[in-house]
Amino acid sequence: MNVILEARDLEIGYEVRGGLFGRVQNHVRAVDKVSLEIARAEVLSLVGESGCGKSTLGLGLLGLIPIQAGSLKLFGHEVDWRQAKSWQRYRQDIQIIFQDPYGSLNPRLTIMETLAEPMLVHGLAKPSELKDRVAQLLEMVELQPDVMHRFPHAFSGGQRQRLSIARALGMKPKLLICDEIVSALDVSVQAQVLELLLKLKRDLQLSLLFISHDLAVVNAISDRIAVMYLGKIVECGQPAKLLTKPSHPYTQALLDAVPSLDRSKRPKVLGGELPSPLYRLEGCNFKKRCSVSNEQCQIEPSLKKHAKDQNLSYACHHPLSQESL
Repeated sequence: MNVILEARDLEIGYEVRGGLFGRVQNHVRAVDKVSLEIARAEVLSLVGESGCGKSTLGLGLLGLIPIQAGSLKLFGHEVDWRQAKSWQRYRQDIQIIFQDPYGSLNPRLTIMETLAEPMLVHGLAKPSELKDRVAQLLEMVELQPDVMHRFPHAFSGGQRQRLSIARALGMKPKLLICDEIVSALDVSVQAQVLELLLKLKRDLQLSLLFISHDLAVVNAISDRIAVMYLGKIVECGQPAKLLTKPSHPYTQALLDAVPSLDRSKRPKVLGGELPSPLYRLEGCNFKKRCSVSNEQCQIEPSLKKHAKDQNLSYACHHPLSQESL
């Protein structure tokens, strides 16, 4: 496996300030000792509840949020995340697409200017080549080249997201971080954007870190899925098995909460109170919401391989499907 990104025990947090002078009063560890790998031309999806640390992890892998501990390798090279200059060599190779395409596009710039500026900054195209290059990028995301003289307000949400993808592709990246990029789109438009991403993955050998809370979406696009809960990865594996026979109770709770077209099958709401990220529990973070927890859960479980499938891993003392695979 040609691994292009390898993270080990990453920790990313935020300062909590308050009081009259805004002093630091506490720290939130949004990403807590997370380890993951992404191979070339692979789609790894991150799923979990809002606030579990998915987006923070994606921004940390880009260097947009400071990493506080752990190690990171990109394209076979160790990244000194303490030094800002160490990130510069990877700026072109890793690009991000944000959830809100309108908010990430400058309303004062035409599409031509929006797509051309990054290529000029990084020296990827001469001024005389920009028009042809922008036209090529628009065709790659299935838009007509003649739209390059319009402004972002003239496009629908799905078209704006395609423009965001085109801007990222202008850097000729090897890894795309997609942060909830279809969550605000209609279902039919979601399918079109997902098909476009899969096509680009095949044609350009792109790797994707796909961040989402929609299990149906990640099932359609993923090669592997990693489930996060309160800053930790609690289960990871291939969609066909992870979404049918999950090992971790939290993954099962996410599946049970998905609405069904069958009205006789009502979604099951996950009970219990979400623990505060400011005050971490001893042992398993999920123990107060878990139906199978006991005294053993006072000890924090580590991520380990499934006994019958080495492609699946989970962090639980009482796996649900250990014997069923």
